[in-house]
Amino acid sequence: MGWVTIVHICPYISFGNSEFLYVKGRVLHDRGIEISSHDEFWDNLVNMYKRFNSHEIKGATLKATFQGIITEFVTDEDGYFGVSLPVNPELTIEGLWALPELELVSSPVPFNVPVKAVARVLVPSKSTRFGVISDIDDTILKTNALSLTKSIYHTFTHNAHTRMAFPGVGAFYRALQTGITGTDNNPLFYVSSSPWNLYDFIVDFMEINGIPVGPIFLKDYGFSHNKFFTEGHNQHKPKKIKKILDAYPELNFILIGDSGQEDPEIYSEIVKNYPGRILAVYIRDVTLDERDHAVRTVFENHEPEFVYSENSYPAAQHAASRGFIQSQFLSEILRGKEKDEGIEE
Repeated sequence: MGWVTIVHICPYISFGNSEFLYVKGRVLHDRGIEISSHDEFWDNLVNMYKRFNSHEIKGATLKATFQGIITEFVTDEDGYFGVSLPVNPELTIEGLWALPELELVSSPVPFNVPVKAVARVLVPSKSTRFGVISDIDDTILKTNALSLTKSIYHTFTHNAHTRMAFPGVGAFYRALQTGITGTDNNPLFYVSSSPWNLYDFIVDFMEINGIPVGPIFLKDYGFSHNKFFTEGHNQHKPKKIKKILDAYPELNFILIGDSGQEDPEIYSEIVKNYPGRILAVYIRDVTLDERDHAVRTVFENHEPEFVYSENSYPAAQHAASRGFIQSQFLSEILRGKEKDEGIEE
């Protein structure tokens, strides 16, 4: 009807190297989601409804500008865009992050110019010693993924301030990022089968709980492109992990997950397909005792060291013993565990 629409470019934290930057995101109608620090049932419910009832803008043209090079691209039927930007080998990317500028050029719906955003693209620095690939649900964020009813309830009735992180996970991941020298800038990547609709919630949750942000790989649950459901967890996750490993062939990795959704089996296949590339595998025990034997059996004959525990502390102890992290973080990780369990020091 010619009405001006409030349009929002949502760039997702992504990854790159010395040859390319991969920029991914979505163009949406701005739904006005407000993050509250209070646990208000109806506010949480309305905000989550807005996330899942997103109004995407297909066929929008955008341009990305980086190192003086302009690249144009168009959103797909679900409003997503994904483009690789060339990196000038003669120019240096300062720090851990490259920041391409995005701007909406044209759209099927009217909008007020300018509509701009800045993408965050992680490029490992020369000081990087290893990378970390982590699951999200029931690995850093308590989701009760084994109970569909509980998982849905917590997802829709809580917010980033009131959802619970596992104790000590923030300190452990910060220790992995800073590494043995304290300045390693080791990159963390997050791979999950959660939908892209939860992206802003996940980033807010990480920042609130002191968990280092990094490139996030979620799933598109759409009904277009001649599909009804997307690929399963055991297809999506290996594909994204391989994408990360292939982007950094000179970098070794630590894999972190949980026992709830086939992470051990998926990581086992990664270890076989990328011999010598996986330094360690840390699995959080969130399942019943019957699952324990199967999980331990998966890694019986594998080369990388494997830690299976209910909290982050044993994994952190192993990381410190192998020289992955500074041992000074162990006391902070232990305090987080004890605080969560109600143990007084």
